[in-house]
Amino acid sequence: MISKPQIKKIASYKLSKHRNEDNVFVVEGVKMVDELLKSSYEIKEICATNNWLNQNNKLASRRCQTLFEVKDQELERISSLNSPNQVLAIVKRKEPKPIELKSHLVIVLDEIKDPGNLGTIVRIADWYGIENIICSENTVDIYNPKTIQSTMGSLFRVNITYKNLHNYISNLPSNYPIYGTIVEGGENIYEETLSKEGLIIIGSESHGISKEIIPQITHPITIPNFSINQKTESLNAGIATAIICSEFKRK
Repeated sequence: MISKPQIKKIASYKLSKHRNEDNVFVVEGVKMVDELLKSSYEIKEICATNNWLNQNNKLASRRCQTLFEVKDQELERISSLNSPNQVLAIVKRKEPKPIELKSHLVIVLDEIKDPGNLGTIVRIADWYGIENIICSENTVDIYNPKTIQSTMGSLFRVNITYKNLHNYISNLPSNYPIYGTIVEGGENIYEETLSKEGLIIIGSESHGISKEIIPQITHPITIPNFSINQKTESLNAGIATAIICSEFKRK
């Protein structure tokens, strides 16, 4: 059974300050924890209902340091979800792996602010076999609970790192392709010859790619607007990423 101090400690992880202090993140729900158990992440604690433990105790015991049985009311106290779902896990963060550039596509996110968009983009990267995402330093936290839920488990298969984008791009080989998605003035993505390697930069939902990054783009690309009325200013960052990744992989 779980104690009151343990409940208080786990509930504190709703705040990023406490997650950062202990270098952990929280995974919630049956599907997400199922994906977690298949991954190589170190699971520090699992808090689960009796029903979940009865069905998963053998695997959970092998993968986790500490198992707590909790009642529904206790799960509600420690959960960030509106409707807690049987199980919650405390997971140790991993150090990002080195990024392999040669013959690889890498998604670069510049100031993405919406947790749901970030999670969706991680899921898209996983679907299209893109193993690495580089986020600007002021992109939303990958360990935000809403972001984690939006990844639907893809978080455990995609390598995500945060960098100063201007400095990182400045140190790349001069001939390495830097694709940047802009609303107007870029090459039509449906007509452009696309490489099998390169950075694909996706800008923020409201301002696009930042001014200091624009000059570093070697291949500006645009998703054309086919609307007769032309009233839509831009696409959602997640939708734009899906279209772009599809075109790169199709060609």
